[in-house]
Amino acid sequence: MKFLRLHFPLLLLAGLLLLAGCSERDRPLDSPVRFEGGIFGSFYQVTIADPLTQGQALALEQGILETLEAVDAAMSIYIEDSELMAFNQSPLGEWQPLSDELVEVLAIGQAVAEKSDGAFDVTLGGLVNLWSFGGEARPREVPDEAALAERLEVVGFDALELDPAGLQARRTRDVFVDLGGVAKGHAVDRVAAYLDREGIEHYLVNLGGDLIARGHRNAGGGDDGEAEAWRIGVEAPLEDRREAQYVLPIGDVSLATSGDYRNYFEEEGQRFSHTLDPRSGRPIDHRLASVSVLHPSNAWADAWATALMVLGDEAGMALAVAQDLKVLMVVRVDEGWESLVSPAFVAYFGDELVEELGLVAVAEPGELEIEPAPNE
Repeated sequence: MKFLRLHFPLLLLAGLLLLAGCSERDRPLDSPVRFEGGIFGSFYQVTIADPLTQGQALALEQGILETLEAVDAAMSIYIEDSELMAFNQSPLGEWQPLSDELVEVLAIGQAVAEKSDGAFDVTLGGLVNLWSFGGEARPREVPDEAALAERLEVVGFDALELDPAGLQARRTRDVFVDLGGVAKGHAVDRVAAYLDREGIEHYLVNLGGDLIARGHRNAGGGDDGEAEAWRIGVEAPLEDRREAQYVLPIGDVSLATSGDYRNYFEEEGQRFSHTLDPRSGRPIDHRLASVSVLHPSNAWADAWATALMVLGDEAGMALAVAQDLKVLMVVRVDEGWESLVSPAFVAYFGDELVEELGLVAVAEPGELEIEPAPNE
């Protein structure tokens, strides 16, 4: 994860407060208050609907940045002395002491790897680098078959052993652990936990499209006294622009989306997605365009979205149903797309909203009545 720090709003606000004195710190701000900037090679937005003063807002922004920097220092592959990079360079077969947060994230990754039969795998970092989507400075081109076979040979979640009680882990093969499919979700969870500790009850955290919501977007109620849910958009799979295909009302839940239409490269007319199948070592190539997963934890939602994206629409939905996951899949059909939702998704939002949005509810793992995509 690449952390791009934007401290200008914070420093400017601090300077203004010093000039204005304590009375300015106590001035109430209009609700909602939003903090935003660049992070992990993407963006962050934290929107708070609770009543805040300028002084409270300054302190919260500082705390949010410190929380994100702590995640970056532990789990980035772009920081040479991060905790994760130190683990990747540790001697094979030797237990390494790790922070409780890094052990927690690795445990989530291993659990989803086991449940998805390897469709999610944090040990695929060598393959990510080989395909030019990681930290290695490589041209964006299809790798040599021999190099691909060499790196694929060592990949496998069985090469990573965890001892959660002892807060330690070890690599049994020379795998490169990359937490790109779960660490951003963990960062969302950590910011949410920080806001919870600070007594904030109504907020929306958004890190590059991974979100978690608490409470309502109008903490004091609207003109009619009714509380309004946070509303988030699920994007249409469009490569040339960002456009919300569905708007979902959420509260006290997180959402993560994995898609293949943003980060990719083309060679000789063929598109290669940044999402790799750890089992084959190659970019995914199927009709599933995106997967959105709702879960109490954004780290779990993040990992599950990646796993289901790798599996594709049929196997992915079957697993989603078996695991009772709240899932929305956007599947390419002919010249457009169709959206499938799991039973748990329907139970959460209700039949009325599902019908209003034109979503297709799947009752059983094998019940996927969709038209074939072109050239299939």
